[in-house]
Amino acid sequence: MSFLKAFIKFVPVFVLAALMIMGWDALIAAPLATIAAVIIANLTEKLKFNDCLKAAMDSVGNILVALFILMFAYAMASAFMTTGVGASVVNLALSVGVTARTTAVIGLFVTGILSVATGTSWGTFAACAPIFLWLIHIVDPNCAETGSLLLTTCAIAGGACFGDNIGLISDTTIVSSGIQGVEVVDRVRTQGVWSVSCLILAGVCFFIAATVMGLPNTAADTSGVLDAIPQSGLDYLAVERPEAIDLLNQVESGVSYIMIIPLILVIAFAIIGFNTFACIGTGILSAYILGIFAGTTSFTAAGITEYLELCMDGFADAGSWVVVMMMWVAAFGGIMGKMHAFEPLSKLIVMVSRNVKQLMTCNGLLCLIGNAVLSDEMAQIVTVGPITKNIVEENLEGTEEAMYSIKLRNATFSDAMGVFGSQLIPWHVYLAFYVGIAVNVYPLFEFKNTHFIMYNFMAMIAVASMLILTLTGADRFVPLFRMAREPEIQLKKNIQKEEAAA
Repeated sequence: MSFLKAFIKFVPVFVLAALMIMGWDALIAAPLATIAAVIIANLTEKLKFNDCLKAAMDSVGNILVALFILMFAYAMASAFMTTGVGASVVNLALSVGVTARTTAVIGLFVTGILSVATGTSWGTFAACAPIFLWLIHIVDPNCAETGSLLLTTCAIAGGACFGDNIGLISDTTIVSSGIQGVEVVDRVRTQGVWSVSCLILAGVCFFIAATVMGLPNTAADTSGVLDAIPQSGLDYLAVERPEAIDLLNQVESGVSYIMIIPLILVIAFAIIGFNTFACIGTGILSAYILGIFAGTTSFTAAGITEYLELCMDGFADAGSWVVVMMMWVAAFGGIMGKMHAFEPLSKLIVMVSRNVKQLMTCNGLLCLIGNAVLSDEMAQIVTVGPITKNIVEENLEGTEEAMYSIKLRNATFSDAMGVFGSQLIPWHVYLAFYVGIAVNVYPLFEFKNTHFIMYNFMAMIAVASMLILTLTGADRFVPLFRMAREPEIQLKKNIQKEEAAA
């Protein structure tokens, strides 16, 4: 009977997962799953509607700060895409000179840096796919046959996710940190070396793969890369990702390299330890000031108004879908938590875990499995995040500093397994979006979801290394990335055993 009750409590999760897999928008799937959760909570725990409503509101209240950060992040992303910060990064890379053998590597690093600057993997891929898919076509006309097309495609797909996992203005970074109760800047600081190491190692893998595949190593003129993009591709982006058009126009016309400075300031302030709002605010303000000298903004009443409206549009873009969706999914998670729906799962993880490393590795696997089931990284973060947080708070005991390091790892797990994990799940909504962009901007090849997995070394390395480093304790060899472990923090069940034995 208890098993049946536990199974019934999971019905709302099945509802959410089924609707997401069927392709329903999260703004529809989450409310329907929340309604299902209210019904199940009443049937299994006799919870009244007001009880469920309070649980939902309390859960939403826990991420309010993250929602405000998210709105500012969208404003900064809009500013960076419009003032030339993103374009300056791309132009700097293209000026180096590329060959078929190095296009994937350069694409990886350009999208990695651009994703940090914009905070969006989707926007980064939309902006860079037209550039690099046609760039590889120019330097290697037989790219579809030689394999360089798919190698480059996987490189920019993986690189685009880099900033979504460590960027100060990334919605997934902000929300995963908010749910676990840690500062975004602490996330960036502690996982920085690990993240950059994954990026560099992926770059090495892409270069080795390109060399083994025997790709041409002759430099080609890249000045006409934008002219090679068909109008149909540009028309598609104008509707689906208009900010990508702004960036492409700036890449074509050129923009001063001083526009890289706002990105450098944001990253530097984050490393120093400034408050998240201060870092984002610095980015927005410096982009406007330097844009005056670069000619992308103007110091006039009309120019100031236009820039403020741009930031306002960023707030609106966040609120029109992401913020609302997050509130619904958070409400869903609150109700599920109120009826203790995840308690059997938590008990199973605690039961099989003999130490802190094993428990945290199970948390990471739980995030990855949740991402595969829900087919949406944000849905996974706000649904599974509270579960892993509860597992830690109820089953670990240690100093405040040690517990904070555990929460940081939970947040990184939630984000990394969501963003990078999505690149390894064929039915994930992430890959569906990437396929849509790729097919429309490069119609000479029929892209499939699995193509984005074949050479996605960035995602493979990030997911595998985090799980292995956590399980083995080798994370202690990565600067700032060490997670607390025994004896500074212990499983409560082990403490109880020791006390009983004594």
